Amino acid sequence: MKTGFTVTIIAVAAIVGGVYWGVMNDTEDVITGETTYAVAERRTIASTVLATGVIRLRVGAEVRVGSQMSGIVEELNVTVGAKIDQGDVIARIDSRGLKARLAQAEAQVHVLEQEVERAEVELARARGLDVRKLVARTEVEDRTLDLADASVRLEKSRRDAEVVETDLGYAVIRAPISGTIASVATQKGETVAAAFSIPTFVTIIADDALEVIALVDETDIGTVEEANPVMFTVESYPAMEFTGTVKQVAPKGAIISGVVNFEVMIEIESDVTVLKPDMTANVSIRTAEREAIVLPNGAVQRDGFKRFVIIDQGGEMVQRQVAIGTREAGFTEIRQGVALGDRVAIVPQTGTGQNTRG
Repeated sequence: MKTGFTVTIIAVAAIVGGVYWGVMNDTEDVITGETTYAVAERRTIASTVLATGVIRLRVGAEVRVGSQMSGIVEELNVTVGAKIDQGDVIARIDSRGLKARLAQAEAQVHVLEQEVERAEVELARARGLDVRKLVARTEVEDRTLDLADASVRLEKSRRDAEVVETDLGYAVIRAPISGTIASVATQKGETVAAAFSIPTFVTIIADDALEVIALVDETDIGTVEEANPVMFTVESYPAMEFTGTVKQVAPKGAIISGVVNFEVMIEIESDVTVLKPDMTANVSIRTAEREAIVLPNGAVQRDGFKRFVIIDQGGEMVQRQVAIGTREAGFTEIRQGVALGDRVAIVPQTGTGQNTRG
């Protein structure tokens, strides 16, 4: 009986020792090589929604500029792609005929002003004579009518001159907004006719008139709200990051390839100099923020579907399974298994990246 008992103790000890050696050997395998450490810390973690979008012109950002008068294009000062400021002269229409009409109208105004002055003098003279009973009463009435008639004709002449002056102003086409010339539809020397419709000279795209329209899946749209901050990149400049804000979420979805998507309008806050309409945008919408315990991505190891870390507990390396959450900017959220301040090994990845057995 004593001999059997002794054999049993030896067998159990061998099994326990084997298990201990296996666990320690696994941990040593994990931390083989140069190992650095990180301390579990608290950081702000953002929840984001990813979507694809397109750069688009805002409604009203494209302005077609034309002429309100007919004539020959005497001067054209813009080309496609040129920058222009509000008030700059785009073109001039031959205005020699209008200038002649204006000179004639102004001369007529001058003549009628003199007539009014004479009528006023005649009326004053008739009134003076009437007081002294030297003229008939009808003389004053006639001179009064003469003055009124001259005044009416003067006022009409002045309005006619103002009309011609206004038309003369139409001969100079100015930019109504600042922006970039997108197209030029006429050339110097061409004749434009504004009898039935205003001919388009140029099209101007307003500065900072771009927005992003992102298509968000119906499974994510519930978390997207107005004023959510946005970061996006474009295929043409993948290294550049642009920022913006959610301006509007479409109330109705659209079915695209069998999937319901909602349009999200994003106001761009970054410099849009390099952006152009119809560029593809890769959009990240920040929908929420929360405080969480995080570790560098390299501190979290993988064994199949399990995640674990190696914690330094007073010099002893302990393997502990963890539950992870969001990954962001090189850090992983640790939802369970690590406490704030724990010292965790950052293990260099080797082979397939599965450094231990469960």
